[in-house]
Amino acid sequence: MILIVKQLNQKFIQTIKKLYGQQLELPDNLIFSASNPQFGDYQCNIALALAKQVTNNPRNIAQLIIDNLEIDELCQTPEIAGPGFINLTLKTKYLESLIKKILINPDVIAKVDNPEIIIVDFSSPNIAKEMHVGHLRSTIIGDSIARVLEFRGHRVIRLNHLGDWGTQFGMLIAYLRESYPNALSTADALEIGDLVDFYKKAKEKFDQDEFFRDTARAEVVKLQAGIEQSLKAWQLLCEQSRKEFQKIYDILDIQLTERGESFYNPYLDEIIRILEIHSLLEENEGAQCVFLEGFTNKEGNRLPLIVRKSDGGYNYATTDLAALEYRIKNEHAQRILYVTDAGQSSHFEQVFQVAKRAEILTDKVKVMHVPFGLVLGENGKKLKTRSGETIKLRELLDEAIKRAKLDLENRLMEEGRTEDQSFIEEVATKVGIGAVKYADLSQNRISNYVFSFDKMLSLQGNTAPYMLYAYARIQGISRAIDFDPTKIQIILEEETELVLVKALLKLPEILQEVEKELLPNRLCDYLYDLSRKFNKFYEECPVLKSSPNLRDSRLGLCYLTARTLKTGLSLLGMKTLERM
Repeated sequence: MILIVKQLNQKFIQTIKKLYGQQLELPDNLIFSASNPQFGDYQCNIALALAKQVTNNPRNIAQLIIDNLEIDELCQTPEIAGPGFINLTLKTKYLESLIKKILINPDVIAKVDNPEIIIVDFSSPNIAKEMHVGHLRSTIIGDSIARVLEFRGHRVIRLNHLGDWGTQFGMLIAYLRESYPNALSTADALEIGDLVDFYKKAKEKFDQDEFFRDTARAEVVKLQAGIEQSLKAWQLLCEQSRKEFQKIYDILDIQLTERGESFYNPYLDEIIRILEIHSLLEENEGAQCVFLEGFTNKEGNRLPLIVRKSDGGYNYATTDLAALEYRIKNEHAQRILYVTDAGQSSHFEQVFQVAKRAEILTDKVKVMHVPFGLVLGENGKKLKTRSGETIKLRELLDEAIKRAKLDLENRLMEEGRTEDQSFIEEVATKVGIGAVKYADLSQNRISNYVFSFDKMLSLQGNTAPYMLYAYARIQGISRAIDFDPTKIQIILEEETELVLVKALLKLPEILQEVEKELLPNRLCDYLYDLSRKFNKFYEECPVLKSSPNLRDSRLGLCYLTARTLKTGLSLLGMKTLERM
């Protein structure tokens, strides 16, 4: 799909450089979507910015630009508004030619000019714990961002930074040696639920029993030293958790490469050496620290980032520094995105600061924490079970599918339709999982959002069922008559046709915005708006009852709308349905 903004931008830059010289400083983007349809399709306000540089009236500058622009094939004669805004309206013939190109060649898409290697770090559950609703947002948001970046042409490495190392394993192994030693030598000796229960009991004992605490820490030392028996026990526990995680990833259709904390264990000593070389290490109460700039305690003293504890062990910050160095040095990442909850913002600021001071991180690599808010219950509080426990992610997904199935069966009964069980199961699964994903992604990720099965499964409003139904309905129209979308002539006669076409052509711009701001809700808003514009077009423009040429043209718009919705929904991680 052709990026109209890019074409117009190039035309304006060429004209301005020709008029005022190549050395003139210009912003990267001169063209913006019009804030109101009455101002046309696009606007340019560069004349106002140039007024000071070339000492001329903005309206005079705007007129001079218009007089020299070569955009007759793209736009109607530009108009000047206000103090010097240039309004642009696309020509109908140009729009018809663009739609024709896209129908003939679906791969005509605006890819990035300079693809990057981008790491997206997301999901990241902990071994020996079940994935819960708290992992939902990182997993869904991270996957959608990765999909958009891949679609734009970047090489994306999807990393799952599992919590698979550290003190918790010392606790668990020490407890299992006493209570259930078979689990440390036999695969699948425990269910994941049992493993979680043992972990809770181990944590309680660790907090209360000093002797057990010392035993657990000794187990950590054995792990770090690579003692075979300890490593085997650790591997069994990790494998048990991985199997359960994979079941959820399969349900959600999530692809990840595991690169847990343990992976970076061999590189921790090197991090200490680098920090020493840069004279950043200071001892504080027996621990090795880097004192941070801009972070202070209540007394106004600089806060330390501990990189080696007093007992010689490492912590999360050291591992994150090692991971950062490895990703830059070995995986050649040019951009690294950490999709975690907003509560970790301070941690990443500190790690990034130390990495820059140690020259692990340079200006050539962009790192960014991509924060998100909490999932709340309808009472406005953190989403939990009635007993106050965190909701398990698998149970939440199963409940979504169950409710979607019940809604479907009730609707089929009301309509007097009979469908086989495989159809019901497919629709319920895609609607249920899609509803959970879309409800999350349609919200600004930075905000908290209220989780409501009733709202997310509604056929009305900006929901997954509405979007899936819109797609299925349009597909039904396209299937009504056998036609070849690549051989039709596009004819745009009505205003609602033009509005729909302009919306269809906006997809590349929207994806560019999503990549820049990492906000998948922009894509959700676009798809919802597109579906509503299609509905208005369908209400006002007869499709199947039009003359043959007009009918085929409008069928082409139906076909392209369905294809655009399917593409957009797939970038949100949703699977479409041909009928519902």
